Amino acid sequence: MMIHALADVKSKQIGKDTRVWQFAVIMEDVIIGENCNVNCHTFIENGVRIGNNVTVKSGVYLWTGLSIADDVFIGPNVTFTNDKYPRSKQYPDEFQHTRIDKGVSIGAGAIILGGTNIGKYALVAAGSVVTKAVPAHAMVMGNPAKIVGWVDTDGTKMTALNENTFLDKANQKWILNNNELNKQ
Repeated sequence: MMIHALADVKSKQIGKDTRVWQFAVIMEDVIIGENCNVNCHTFIENGVRIGNNVTVKSGVYLWTGLSIADDVFIGPNVTFTNDKYPRSKQYPDEFQHTRIDKGVSIGAGAIILGGTNIGKYALVAAGSVVTKAVPAHAMVMGNPAKIVGWVDTDGTKMTALNENTFLDKANQKWILNNNELNKQ
């Protein structure tokens, strides 16, 4: 584990080989897994849970109620929220819960509204505004974010054979049924 001398880290629950860079602030009740990279100018609030092999780029603030699985990439200046009706000095009984599943990549400047779940291996394009759940393997973009394609576990866009059948780079077929993509 490497914590830069100019970082303010209160948590004692940071995994092996994780790097925390200058001007990062990590509160006490935060769990960060192994082999993560928390870039400079980040803030991680109490209650946040981060898996293994996660990259959090500069300018990202992670708020209470956020859970991030393994192998997630969060691009620079991604914005998360956790309060649907924020008011100064008025706090909800419980903050919204947001889950980012395994292998998700979120592009720079995207906005993820509280209470939203992003499914495994999904790809959120830079600048997108995610207002509702994103299915596993979906590629979303825009404001509000809409599904524009489907991606393999490594982020490669699948080829559409028709509106419900997709081919990954290993030439395996995937079938779309009720907004859920399954390998055939």
